Amino acid sequence: MSTDYNETHEPTVSLREWQLSDAAALAEMLTNKKILDNLRDGLPYPYTEEDGEFFINSMLSADKNDTFAFAVLYAGEVVGSIGAFRQQNIHSKTAEVGYYIGEKHWGKGICSAAVTLLSRYVFENTDIIRLFAEPFATNAGSMRVLEKAGFEYEGTLRKNAVKNGKIIDMKMYSLIKPL
Repeated sequence: MSTDYNETHEPTVSLREWQLSDAAALAEMLTNKKILDNLRDGLPYPYTEEDGEFFINSMLSADKNDTFAFAVLYAGEVVGSIGAFRQQNIHSKTAEVGYYIGEKHWGKGICSAAVTLLSRYVFENTDIIRLFAEPFATNAGSMRVLEKAGFEYEGTLRKNAVKNGKIIDMKMYSLIKPL
């Protein structure tokens, strides 16, 4: 999956299935506190290639009807991670979106393009009708990514998480499948 995300003929953003050879790129990106501070807990620090291999293997073996996880490529280089994860029970037609881009690629529109590609893929290839994301209220960059990808702000989830020992708000964004 790829797209040109602007008119200037810059390199394209694309998504592809993870490969074990991507583990080193993951380790480089995730051994960065600025990224980890905006992700959910559970990732080791420092993040090693072995951690990357474990993650990649888990994504490759995940149920393909519930987990849609991809490497984000820019000019052929792995620069990030993105996924949509189907919810359960009465929310089975809903998926949560998560993503990050390596810091040296921030501000280039790569993440917005990746979110747009993932959204299109999920809506065209599954029965999911609603995508949502819950960035931390302090993560203005992530909120902008979602807005540029067509997601709408639905509200603030007050005192919704504890991150780095602080109780924080999160923002709810969603994108509904066009009918």
